[in-house]
Amino acid sequence: MTMPHAESTITAAGYARHKSKTAAALLAAVLGVFGAHGWYLGRRKAWVLTAVSCALLVLSRFYPVWWDSPPFLLLIIPATAGYIEALVFALKPDAWFDARYNALSGRVNKTRWGPIIIAILTTLLGCTVLMLGIAVIVMHVYIAMGWLDGYVF
Repeated sequence: MTMPHAESTITAAGYARHKSKTAAALLAAVLGVFGAHGWYLGRRKAWVLTAVSCALLVLSRFYPVWWDSPPFLLLIIPATAGYIEALVFALKPDAWFDARYNALSGRVNKTRWGPIIIAILTTLLGCTVLMLGIAVIVMHVYIAMGWLDGYVF
């Protein structure tokens, strides 16, 4: 039985490489903007997110203030997707993760508090980054449209 969601790497012993739910959630939370969890889980098109994020970072370097440039501000989209996937991986049952990503490994995940702690920290980090990103984007748009002309910050 093969799963259409992820590629399985068959080892010499005939089993697929086992993937940890905790590691997938942590990679999605920390490096989800670059799609690191997609590479770990063996997704076929993981390179697309990595390429787009890297291209946006390179494009942001052509602006005088790289952290206030439209390409850098667009990174909020893959970052948010990474936080959401980290929460999905951390909070879904182990059986769901194993059925989707470990069907051929012959092993099951038995997580304890790790995914819960990752979910809590992801919520804190994700909300902080998302709120900051939205605030910077709104300020960037307001300044670009001239709505804040004459205001001193």
